[in-house]
Formats: sequence, C-alpha cells, structure tokens
Amino acid sequence: MQRRDFLRKGTAAAAGLAASKKLLTPLAKASEGPKLDPIPKRRLGRTGVDLSIIALGGIVVMDTEQPFANNIVAEAFDRGINYYDVAPQYGNAQQILGPALEPYRKRSFLACKTLMRDKDSAAAQLDDSLRKLRTDHVDLYQFHAVTTKEDVEKIFGPNGAMEAFQKARQAGKVRFIGFSAHSVENAFSMLDHYDFDTILFPINFVLFSQANFGPQVLARAHEKGMGILALKSMAKTTWPNAQKEGHPSPKCWYQPSALPEEAALGLRWTLSHPVTAAVPPGDEKYFRLAMDVAQKFEPIKPGEEKALLARAQGVEPIFHLAKA
Repeated sequence: MQRRDFLRKGTAAAAGLAASKKLLTPLAKASEGPKLDPIPKRRLGRTGVDLSIIALGGIVVMDTEQPFANNIVAEAFDRGINYYDVAPQYGNAQQILGPALEPYRKRSFLACKTLMRDKDSAAAQLDDSLRKLRTDHVDLYQFHAVTTKEDVEKIFGPNGAMEAFQKARQAGKVRFIGFSAHSVENAFSMLDHYDFDTILFPINFVLFSQANFGPQVLARAHEKGMGILALKSMAKTTWPNAQKEGHPSPKCWYQPSALPEEAALGLRWTLSHPVTAAVPPGDEKYFRLAMDVAQKFEPIKPGEEKALLARAQGVEPIFHLAKA
C-alpha cells in the first residue's frame, strides 16, 4: 500500500527501545515500580509553547473502542504528553480522540491537518474537525502531506487554502499555522512562500544517511526559528511487494524499525537533532515504546549512532530526492 492510499483510506501502524517486555507494558501495570519523571518538554520554535518530546498520533486510537482510547489518552497525559496530532484522513480517529481528549483539552496542544487545497473546502473541513474533536479551536492547523508543485500552487493561488487558514486564525479557530511534507523540494517551496510557525517532516536515520533526504530541510527550518516536528523516526524501509497487504504492522504503510532496540535507537537518533518533538507510529506497541524512551530520554551516543547507521547501509529509503 502506498502512502497516498494509506492517507485516503485511513489504514494504520508499529515499533521501539526497552530491552524487556516489562518496558512495553502499560503504565497501569507497571505502577508498582518507582515513578519516573514526566516526559520532558521542548520549546516549539518561536511560538512560546512547550511540547512533550513525543506526541500521541491519532492513528493510535483509530478503529479502537472508546474505552481503550479514553484509557490510552489518560495514560499519555499522566506520563507528560501534552501534544496530540490527528487528521481527517485517519479514518474515525477524530471522532474517537475528541471525547478521549476532552477532559485534558485545556491543558493540551491539539494539532490537526487538511488535504484540502482550496479555500472553501479547507474552511469546511476545519469546521467539521472542530465539531468531531469537541473543541472551538485547534492549536496548530497544517497543510497535510504537501507533495507536489501543484499542491503549493493551489494553496497559495486565488481562493487557495491559505486564505481559509488566515481567516480561521483571525477568527480564533487556529492559533498557529504549519505544514507537513514528504518532498524536500516542495518543503522548500512552502518555506519560500510563507513564514510558517511549524513544519512536520521526516527526520529519520535511513533517510538522512541513504538518501540525503531531510538534513537540508531541518537546517533551513532551524535557521528560520520554526517549530520542527518530526515524522518517521521509527521507520525503516518499504514493505516487500509480497507484504504490501497483510503485514504485521497494518497501521504502518512503511516497514518500521525492529522492536525494541532498533526502533528505540531510531527515535533517540531523531530526538538528538534540533527538533521539538516526534510523532511515533500509530501502532500501540510502538507508541508505548516511544513513551518509555521519551520518559528516560538520553541523546544517542556516538557508538550507538555508528551501530544504527551501519544497519541503514544499503536499505531502501521510503522517500527520495526528486531527480534532476
């Protein structure tokens, strides 16, 4: 399954660090042990907001029962996560996340996205998201998956979605404006067009080392003082053709890093760069691992980085630079 099919159909995710199964158990079952410090926070660019270094991505609760969603959101909040990310393309995630997050909404940072590129459709989708999420505003509204030159042209063209975003901010429906992208070239184009508050972009050990995909965007966003949010920290490669469907991580359109060590190192590698936070995969196992890693976060050591990058040698990246 390709990424665009994944976004359209809202399918969902998988993996992480902890050397034992104990690290992957829910907090409620591990509460008898010593209490860990909350997941640390970092400043989100020039926004003045501090976010937990990992988010709860909406795919975690997609296609789950409401009690499960309520419990995992409560656990995440108790462990220090104040950053929640969702999108209409994640199936029924908005409808499920809304009630689960409602008790913590005033103390949390809610990010949402849209694939709509015209003014009227973007405005309508934002209002629909607000209704489903049971809130009167989102803290961050993002252009979702900016991939082509045509995306950029439509967003900034006459009656483009940027007009809706700016009007929504004036109306108090949106605090900050950002975008996500899976293209280095179009990320640069977006940055040239507007002074965004945030960027959500793949920051990943395989992509950086095998495709030179990402370091230039990270540097540019850092120079601009933007809030940098990371995607695909636990990703590894593409699924073999034989495993496009029916693979062990149905909430991941890509093949994630192996649990637990490689995925944990991948997340630590990403968080050791100048990013505010990472959005882990939507697979519950990976999200729980990400909480454990974040709660005990230490920057990756040189020897660990060398070993991790050795595992990336010859691996097929999930994204590439555009061919000249």
